[in-house]
Amino acid sequence: MARRKKTDAEPESFDLELAEMPAELRWREWMNRIEAVLFAAPQPVEREVLARVVGRDASIDLLIDDIRDGLRGKPYEVVNVAGGWAFRTRLAYADVIAASAAVPAKTIDLSQNEAMVLVSIAYHQPVTRTGVSEILGRAVSRDVIGALRDKNMITAGPRSPTAGAPVTYVTTKGFLEHFGLDTLHDLPEIETLQDAGLLSNDLGTPDDFPID
Repeated sequence: MARRKKTDAEPESFDLELAEMPAELRWREWMNRIEAVLFAAPQPVEREVLARVVGRDASIDLLIDDIRDGLRGKPYEVVNVAGGWAFRTRLAYADVIAASAAVPAKTIDLSQNEAMVLVSIAYHQPVTRTGVSEILGRAVSRDVIGALRDKNMITAGPRSPTAGAPVTYVTTKGFLEHFGLDTLHDLPEIETLQDAGLLSNDLGTPDDFPID
């Protein structure tokens, strides 16, 4: 059988190893590739994705470290978010962004009831709706759970091993991204969320807010 001719429309094989380049230039090119992917991505990029654009022996962590070093003094940085990496404006420039109104704020409005339920799920997941009710000392409606699911803050987790095997709830990657967390181990104290303006300072005890 005759070998099929390669057409002009078919791309050349993507060179990951860059073996012909001097080591220093090869490393710099890998850094540039990772920066390009992070810049173009609308959400945090995981390690497995970045590994597709660098050599098999390249250390993603060391490349990220060198990128971060190169961004010292810049108004943006590479941060760990939701198990991946992303570009973010440094907090010192938050007021500048807000004053310019150049970038619409990515906010998710949570009622106080929703916030209390979300905090309970975040710190006790996987947890059932009944479990959240017991934590808060109030009945938690399906509407509140549904609203948090619609906002991509929570999703269904594994079935509980208790009688009836009720559905449990866990937080999502969207939750991690919204609160700027890499993993759930980075969850702050509730007081920290209040200081950051993410929860009302009036959010003291479950009795302060009735749950719908």
